[in-house]
Amino acid sequence: MNLHETVTHARIIVLGCCVAIGAILMALVVPAPLGAQVMSPNIATFTAEQAAQGKAAYAKSCAACHGADLGGGEFAGSLRGMTFSQKWGGKPAEALFTYISTKMPPASPGSLGDAVYAQIISHILQVNGLQPADTELPTDAKALAAMVIPRGATVRAGWFMPYSPLAPPAPAVTIPNPLDRVTPVSDEMLQSPPAGEWLLWRRTYDDHGFSPLVEINKRNVADLRAVWAWSLPNGPNEATPLVHDGVIFVHSFGDRVQALNAVTGDLLWQYSRKLPKDVSPWVKRGIAIYRDRLIVPTSDGHVVALDVKTGKVVWDQAITDYTKGWQLNGGPLIARGKVMQGITGQAPGGCAIVGLDFDTGKEVWRFYTIARPGEFGGDSWNGLPLEKRSGASVWTTGSYDPQLNLAFFGTGQTYDTGPLLHPVHQPGITNDSLYTDTTLALNPDTGQLVWHFQHVRNDQWDLDWAFERQLIHLQVNGAPRKLVVTSGKIALYDALDAATGQYLFSKDLGIQNVVTDVDPKTGEKSINPAVIVGDGKPHMVCPHAGGGRNWNATSYDAKTSILYVPMVESCMDLIPAPPGERGNLSSGVNWFIRPRPDGDGNYGRLEAFNLQTKKAVWIERQRAPETTCVLATAGGVVFAGSLDRRLKAYDAATGALLWQIRLNDVPDSCPIAFSVDGKEYLAVVVGSGGPGTLTFPILVPEIENPPDHGAAVWVFALPERRAAKTAKSR
Repeated sequence: MNLHETVTHARIIVLGCCVAIGAILMALVVPAPLGAQVMSPNIATFTAEQAAQGKAAYAKSCAACHGADLGGGEFAGSLRGMTFSQKWGGKPAEALFTYISTKMPPASPGSLGDAVYAQIISHILQVNGLQPADTELPTDAKALAAMVIPRGATVRAGWFMPYSPLAPPAPAVTIPNPLDRVTPVSDEMLQSPPAGEWLLWRRTYDDHGFSPLVEINKRNVADLRAVWAWSLPNGPNEATPLVHDGVIFVHSFGDRVQALNAVTGDLLWQYSRKLPKDVSPWVKRGIAIYRDRLIVPTSDGHVVALDVKTGKVVWDQAITDYTKGWQLNGGPLIARGKVMQGITGQAPGGCAIVGLDFDTGKEVWRFYTIARPGEFGGDSWNGLPLEKRSGASVWTTGSYDPQLNLAFFGTGQTYDTGPLLHPVHQPGITNDSLYTDTTLALNPDTGQLVWHFQHVRNDQWDLDWAFERQLIHLQVNGAPRKLVVTSGKIALYDALDAATGQYLFSKDLGIQNVVTDVDPKTGEKSINPAVIVGDGKPHMVCPHAGGGRNWNATSYDAKTSILYVPMVESCMDLIPAPPGERGNLSSGVNWFIRPRPDGDGNYGRLEAFNLQTKKAVWIERQRAPETTCVLATAGGVVFAGSLDRRLKAYDAATGALLWQIRLNDVPDSCPIAFSVDGKEYLAVVVGSGGPGTLTFPILVPEIENPPDHGAAVWVFALPERRAAKTAKSR
């Protein structure tokens, strides 16, 4: 992950506040008898100054829709009178404040700031009859919880008019809710998921990212149709949904989790994280499910357990200090009752993997991914003190082998390359920088390091090895072996023995110029002298720091031994920074993206190669850079998406294009397949703004994507069979 990562997660500027207020507060209004105003010493209070400031904020952001007098308009309802009491009368002020401040505006919840939310609410309360007092409406949750909103005053907004109190009650309609039949996810289910379930980031502990479903196959995939879509908060939406018992769980930008009916797309519940004022939403790539809980990382450095059926918080545990630059990006891995969460960031001292107790959320162990002075590997940092060491971010969810009881994680590079550029030439001191660019095998019970393998020492190019660790059974030298297979951004694959970490073999996919040779016994890489910086000259390095390969995961078909890899063919020029400037890398260079010298204008590359034979089966190249993970299925189809908003289906055996659709925004996540009641579905999350979607557009300026974006989850399926339709008609 490169330095663009920080830029990509800036808070999205609020647009259309007035419409968002109306849409949010409309939800779930149930007509209720209008009671007398509550006379209570704990009635909500606000000052005249707050209300005046709120009036100005309302006029600026909301009056165009709701009317200058809060009386409503053509598209948004009234914010005064009876319907306020119907929804909020008699409830704590904290409920209204939290509801608005965590859900409005959808593109950037909480972006107006707590003080402005309090001011707008104060203005609305005053219009509805409450008189100013000497005490401000607070923003503290506990203080708000002690205050009551009186009946007979309130806020009501919506796209439709309120239900008439003179009309008879509307007939109740009961909609089947799949949450009523959700069952706990057991250890056995995680180890061997049902074919129609998607319970882990890559579906299975071994990170294959492969679906055994066959209803959608190479013969009928051309008939795929969209069956529903659901809008998500705009922003970089890279998270992979999970599916269990007919419910799809989506973690989206702005720290929102939603449970949706996987067949219809209906909302079942929603959790919105109320972030501190100084926290910008951070892109996420996964959540976890186990027993009756969802485990969710947050932008303010917490891990939260949610009740699967309700979305209510079970426990909330802080594991890192966001104010110092640490973040949570990849999703958690759960095994043997431990929640394992990687940490990313550029803070001094480096990152870590934290083990939490699933039942309580309490921290059980912590493994630091930067070797500490005085410990193993501590002498590999050129003599730097701990506070001068950084990086080894854990960007990706780990994999797990139940038989070996080992969890496998990958790490990134260091962010401060300058002090490691030249060795200090002191006895026993190296500049290898453990545990950067390393595969780590940990015992999930204790966090103990069982083995490690450093793929590249002293990475000076931001070409980290932080991606999925796939567990693969393969014949090696005539004997069956269980392997850990992974690559870094340079798309050079290393295969290691899963039990011991012994190096076995490598496979280079041919898009890099950094490594010239790999020792066949040790896996040690020889570095091309032409890419070594520090001589004051420019150097061309392939691929660009955005990858080659990146977090967009591969898919592996164990029956054919074929690995399907999404890549981008590009390079970078590392040019010395002007005197006095640090550069993108502290070794004194700035990077600039460029085409490959042998390029033909095509940047996207989807390659299928056989791990057993180490030969390419097919390679499909296109103009648009690849942006999604790959999904291969037992139906003989491979799905992948790209920067031009296209989601495509390929023949798994030949690479022939079988189907494509152009979506409303860039697919920048991992497509999944699942089934409900025997019917197969394909789902993908769209929403640009992540590193890849910001890095590569300069290479393809003719690809224009919607400037207003349109984050969503799309779900596809085959049309109903003609026979089934005929039977229904009878």
